[in-house]
Amino acid sequence: MRILMLTPYLPYPPSSGGQIRSYNLIKELSKRHEITLCALVKHDTDRKNVKMLERYCKKIYVFNRPQKPWTITNILRTGFSLYPFLVVRNYSAEEKKTLPEIIKVGEFDIIHAETFYVSPHIPEVNIPIVLVDQTLEYQVVQHYVDTYRYPILKPLLYIDVAKLKYWETYYWKKAAQVVAVSASDAKFMSQAIKADVTVIPNGVSEDFIDDVPLHYNKTILFQGNYEWLQNGEAARILVNKVLPLILKEIPDVKVIISGQNTQSVQNLRSENVILNELGVEDVAGVQKAIRSAGVMVAPLYGPGGTRLKILSSMAARLPVVTTKVGIAGIGKKDVHYLEGNTPEEMAEQTVRVLNDKKLYAKIALNARKLVEKEYSYESIAEKLTQVYEKAKHVKN
Repeated sequence: MRILMLTPYLPYPPSSGGQIRSYNLIKELSKRHEITLCALVKHDTDRKNVKMLERYCKKIYVFNRPQKPWTITNILRTGFSLYPFLVVRNYSAEEKKTLPEIIKVGEFDIIHAETFYVSPHIPEVNIPIVLVDQTLEYQVVQHYVDTYRYPILKPLLYIDVAKLKYWETYYWKKAAQVVAVSASDAKFMSQAIKADVTVIPNGVSEDFIDDVPLHYNKTILFQGNYEWLQNGEAARILVNKVLPLILKEIPDVKVIISGQNTQSVQNLRSENVILNELGVEDVAGVQKAIRSAGVMVAPLYGPGGTRLKILSSMAARLPVVTTKVGIAGIGKKDVHYLEGNTPEEMAEQTVRVLNDKKLYAKIALNARKLVEKEYSYESIAEKLTQVYEKAKHVKN
């Protein structure tokens, strides 16, 4: 099939969760489909990475979006727009203008929109649209607003939450097929649009599926991009609430806060807390962090689909301690991961796995087997192809 794929980022380098997903899907899908990619970038320097995708795509179109999200211009545009802030900060007038011509000459069978907030660029067409939402964005922002420390601003922020919920649902209803990455997201989306939603989880790329031996030690890792609200929140909870409880039982434990934009959590640095800043292209750095740590502890409370940091850790035989929200339906508790839903429970589970090497090995090895069986991008691309086939038979 001829697929037109729209992404709100250039899917290279595969450093953030969305980029990892899209890059690996494009690699696999290109084996059986012809892909034309339309991607947004924040900086012109990002365009140098287009060449890394050319082997998988017939054509690639790149459009600029605002470089910085929290600008006065974006805030004012949001205030006077029916669209939420997330759409405004990911909108390109150039893409909106150019896309009709791309569609006209492309003779596409399917339009694949990766995230709902690229959808405003798509003109009215008869081509079936497959919309993949990696997370329920309104729930992410609502969680942030619910815990926001300035109550006087909450009413304004809740307006943006309402906009997000409206437009997410609107574009789900317009799509021929809708895809979620977790069963819990799919259930909510299905109820909202009174239609079936297919679950196609995230996967683990080849970079993390190599055979890695057990690497037990007393280093706790949290990995992420700290521009994302839920990652910053998780890092603060880990350091301020979970770590002090662990230190009472294991005084020599260390925490590594690793990933991009660690400057936003730099106040967490201490004798027991190391900040490991990684560039957006430093895939090897992410690999090293995961393969050298002793346990991944992820106090995630904001919704967010299927967490790639969790799957990558499991693939690298790194035991995972996380919340019910953080695991998002991956595996079986006490077999593939350890669950804690309060700081006290997370500390208890972390101490437990670090003090019991048999449990450590059991969790790590079982998780690795689970990833090998169910989370390869080859199988995920096959499931997405089946969704494309279904979409072709749905009348727009």
